[in-house]
Amino acid sequence: MTRTIVLDLAVGSSRSAADAIEIAAVARDTGVTAVRLLDGDPDDVLDATVVAAHLAGRFPESHWIVDAPTTHNAPYNLARRVLSLDRATGGRTGLALRAGDGDEVSEATVPDRTATARHRRWAEYAGVLTGLWESFPAAALLGDQATGVFAESTLIKPIDHEGRFYRVAGPLDGPSSPQGRPVLVADARDDLDWADVVALADAVVISRAQAPEAAARLAEAFERVGRRRADIAVLGRVELPADDTTAERTAARLADWAERYDFDGLELVPTGDHDRLLALLRALVPRLGPSGGATLRAALGLLEPIGAGS
Repeated sequence: MTRTIVLDLAVGSSRSAADAIEIAAVARDTGVTAVRLLDGDPDDVLDATVVAAHLAGRFPESHWIVDAPTTHNAPYNLARRVLSLDRATGGRTGLALRAGDGDEVSEATVPDRTATARHRRWAEYAGVLTGLWESFPAAALLGDQATGVFAESTLIKPIDHEGRFYRVAGPLDGPSSPQGRPVLVADARDDLDWADVVALADAVVISRAQAPEAAARLAEAFERVGRRRADIAVLGRVELPADDTTAERTAARLADWAERYDFDGLELVPTGDHDRLLALLRALVPRLGPSGGATLRAALGLLEPIGAGS
């Protein structure tokens, strides 16, 4: 049996560039489905999308999920950065959108200054991202030298979004990616509305503490929203042990946990020092049967989105 295996990798001062490259190499060699590049602490200057671009250049066959909060990230700018990375990697990129506050660009024209709920902001932001990623379908890109027509303008449409938190016109200035649009990941630790997660996300990460109630909450949300369970990849988040001495037992325990809560895969959170982490990954990941695919969406077992128009 194969399952999605995502590995967390912190961005910034906690690991050197050399360490990050070595971890990414081991992740590739052991078959890790995707590496999730976490946003660093507020004092770090490295952006997860920049780190992803650097690592993707070294490991073009790997998949990447970049973390970004709503805080300090205008929707149009983030949508453009992530889609550009997704095109550059051949459809191997996703975004873990974290619930937060606003940004300087959007705050200047915020429609409703009384709107502050982070989970509502996340839902509106996620909807804006999807709309922008679908605003310039790949089918619109013609590049016809004979007629001089670059793109079919009738297929490129602004989203003209006006909500409580954001005003975004669109469209984006480049076409959709080989996987339709970047994979959008929700993190349940952000206390999001389950119905919003099911309606808007392609994947959701659930912590160990949330696992007992998540199945029931998701089932209710699927019924309310009208999507199928197969439309979303559900991943259980778990910390790795600090050593590799029990890799076989750890793999069996994690597999049992995933099956008990109907998880499609696992998000592994490293602990311990660098050398022990590498040894554990080499011993553990192959035993978990990681899934793969030509695109991140395919590796997660997801269909191409209907609205992407590729």
